[in-house]
Amino acid sequence: MSAGQGKVQSLRGLVDLLPQQTPLWQHIEATAREHCRRAGVSEIRTPLLEHTELFARGIGEATDVVGKEMYTFTDRGDRSCTLRPEGTASVVRAAIEHGLLSQGAQRLWYRGPMFRYERPQAGRQRQFHQIGVEWLGVADAASDAEVIALAWDLLAALGVGGLALELNSLGSPDDRLAYREQLVGWLEAHREQLDADSQARIHTNPLRVLDSKHPDTQGLLAGAPTLGEALAPESRARFDAVQTALTALDIPFVLNPRLVRGLDYYSHTAFEITSSQLGAQATVCGGGRYDGLVQQLGGAPTPAIGWALGMERLVLLLEQRLAAGELQLPVAAPDLYVISRGEAAERAGLALAVALRRLGLAVERDSSGSAFGKQLKRAQRSRAAWVALIEEEDAASRVVRLKPLVTGADAERTLPLDDPAALAQALR
Repeated sequence: MSAGQGKVQSLRGLVDLLPQQTPLWQHIEATAREHCRRAGVSEIRTPLLEHTELFARGIGEATDVVGKEMYTFTDRGDRSCTLRPEGTASVVRAAIEHGLLSQGAQRLWYRGPMFRYERPQAGRQRQFHQIGVEWLGVADAASDAEVIALAWDLLAALGVGGLALELNSLGSPDDRLAYREQLVGWLEAHREQLDADSQARIHTNPLRVLDSKHPDTQGLLAGAPTLGEALAPESRARFDAVQTALTALDIPFVLNPRLVRGLDYYSHTAFEITSSQLGAQATVCGGGRYDGLVQQLGGAPTPAIGWALGMERLVLLLEQRLAAGELQLPVAAPDLYVISRGEAAERAGLALAVALRRLGLAVERDSSGSAFGKQLKRAQRSRAAWVALIEEEDAASRVVRLKPLVTGADAERTLPLDDPAALAQALR
């Protein structure tokens, strides 16, 4: 942008995370990493940009995500590329491409930004962030309960209140095909009473009508046939086993026959975890089983289940707890704050800071050159345990004065500048 055109700003729906905000994000990510470690789940990192075909095949051409919300463009190689709108398809693609599935079951987790073109609102941006878990090669009902427990315990550990688990079964592909025929017939019979979006979905994606947020449509759907009524005995027995396992794990749940999730690849167990602290946008985590997706993307038939939680909504919740004093984040304070004034003193201060960092200490150096009084106030605001003071005469004598900034610490002392190991020992 040339001079006179004004300042450059970020695109709508793409938000900067400033230094005062990142500690909370890091706290969430660190908690997730620890819970995944305990559950034997390994981290995977996939590209932000993929072939558009991956999401068209994996998520479904008729979904809102593919049809309306993806950031898609043609690159210089005349390839259709898309910024990833979700994480599961990319993880499955990576597992197939690199032969991970030939090495046994894969328990994987990821974190990072996703992109969807939709109206920005509180807790939902066009660049949004997710933490997700994908378990590939696990088929039993106990795995469904285990992966749900991982999400439930993570949210509880973060202090999210008012948690509720909503559960449904989408059955097998045959169950859904039989149900789809029943549902389409019922929707056609009530077409005139449906909202316009639901009318458009009757033949393209009828199950998504069940997820309509239109109040009149929601009221009407109370009389619609449910998928549970169309489940084969095997699917019903499997769903009963999932419920039994969750009850044994002391995880309460409610059955929601209208819960279908928004993507085409789900089968059998589908779930959402909501929080009463979030108001209308109550879902903080959602997922389910997707046994057909690996084969759909070119791999061998592989059972799989996973979930993703939205970081922005979670951050909104935890910011409320921080403001109320219900949550305390660890304070990142340096071990030492270095104050110096004068050319020789500043050179000595820089050498000292770098030497102590190499020995594993956190050291912040004041490079302002302002009066010692002002530098000392900044040292106190940094919450460092110690401040190192170096004036020109100290640099000439090759000494540094260490002054405690916390109550109950030892008195001020003078130590040699050229023995950083001794300094480090004194600071520890």
